Amino acid sequence: MGYEGKKILVCGMARSGVAAAQCLYECGARVTISDGKTEEQLGEALRPLEEMDIRRCLGKDAIPQDLAGYDLAVTSPGIPLGAPILAAAKAAGVPVIGELEAGARISRAPLYAITGTNGKTTTTTLIGEIFKNMGKRAFVVGNIGTPITTCALEAKEEDAMVAEVSSFQLETIETFHPRVAVMCNITEDHLNRHGTMEEYIRVKERIFENMGQDDWAVLNLDDPIVRDMARRVSCRVAHFSRRQEVATGAYVEGGEVIFALDGKKKKIVRADEIRIPGAHNLENALAATALALLAGVPAAVVRHTLKTFAGVEHRIETVRTVDGVTYINDSKGTNVDASIQAVRTMNRGTVLLAGGYDKHTDFAPFAREIKKSRIHTVVVLGDTMEQIAEALAAEGFEGIVRAEGFEEAVLKARSLAKEGENVLLSPACASFDMFKDYEERGRVFKQIVNAL
Repeated sequence: MGYEGKKILVCGMARSGVAAAQCLYECGARVTISDGKTEEQLGEALRPLEEMDIRRCLGKDAIPQDLAGYDLAVTSPGIPLGAPILAAAKAAGVPVIGELEAGARISRAPLYAITGTNGKTTTTTLIGEIFKNMGKRAFVVGNIGTPITTCALEAKEEDAMVAEVSSFQLETIETFHPRVAVMCNITEDHLNRHGTMEEYIRVKERIFENMGQDDWAVLNLDDPIVRDMARRVSCRVAHFSRRQEVATGAYVEGGEVIFALDGKKKKIVRADEIRIPGAHNLENALAATALALLAGVPAAVVRHTLKTFAGVEHRIETVRTVDGVTYINDSKGTNVDASIQAVRTMNRGTVLLAGGYDKHTDFAPFAREIKKSRIHTVVVLGDTMEQIAEALAAEGFEGIVRAEGFEEAVLKARSLAKEGENVLLSPACASFDMFKDYEERGRVFKQIVNAL
């Protein structure tokens, strides 16, 4: 439906909710915002809406009395589907969609979408850079930090909309339709929201549900859960693989990244020329290569970007070296598998900072990886401090140090690291016990390190 003249309730006044309210207002909708926090608690967050004629239902009045009269509710991804405001909307017969869905309906640009448990931010950013190097205007949006509704009205048919998509966002799609969609991998995550791995996988797989025979699903052939999705999609399938040749897609052969399509093979770049380091980043580069070439990007543009792209903030990001110790910010390591990848890149003695918000995760695989790695000490902190400590102790790892606060953890790590070693922040947890998000956690880490 068009939004002009429609009565729309926007739920949740975090970044995506505020952006959605602005965008829908500019589309001519009659917008009401809703949040359990009061106007005072939201503070500066509402400043972008000051000059707009938008009704505010906040605090104890978050659920409008006339809810049944609304045409649509648009929700922020952070609000669970069972939250009182969304339950009330559904009970009143009001359709509920997410901010991503709302923005995708407005945008006229071809949509390229990336999901999975890990690697999606790097892959999304890399794909955005590839399109930009091709000369296109590329909007890099979604779970990466920029809501799609900030630029949906601006996006034209000749542009590219590149979206990192989370499972939370996929819960509330209806018509969301990428031309090419990547599934990076699937490992245990967000079980506190989705309940079971089966449900988590089902929601992730929704990224493909509106795609047809003219579209492409790009699947990780090395991941058995992702590989199995090929049986259920209705679009064409391409693969990427570090370990084996693929008939269609991107793989590594003889140290070269190869793209295969319609029985023809094309050399793209030597694997050792890809600037971002690590086996996990090779997978990200392969996924980006497959999507870009299927989208019609010239191989020379992909080659140049892979050789020059330096990576993303908060993902195995070197901050500085102090007294011979290198500090590395991997605040983006918000689950066990992401932090395992970071641990594997450590090629010298390392002190690890781990712990944070409890997502009901099994830390045993993390502990096993640490036990066989170059990490000699783990400073544990946050809500999951004891869970991680117990998992490490069960593996016979003895270098466990507890810290009550974040700055204390960094300072303890400094005292424990020797010259020529690393201090790695890779929490294997979300940040919500101490910070607004992983970005704030990473920024605070860098502030502390830069002040040493």
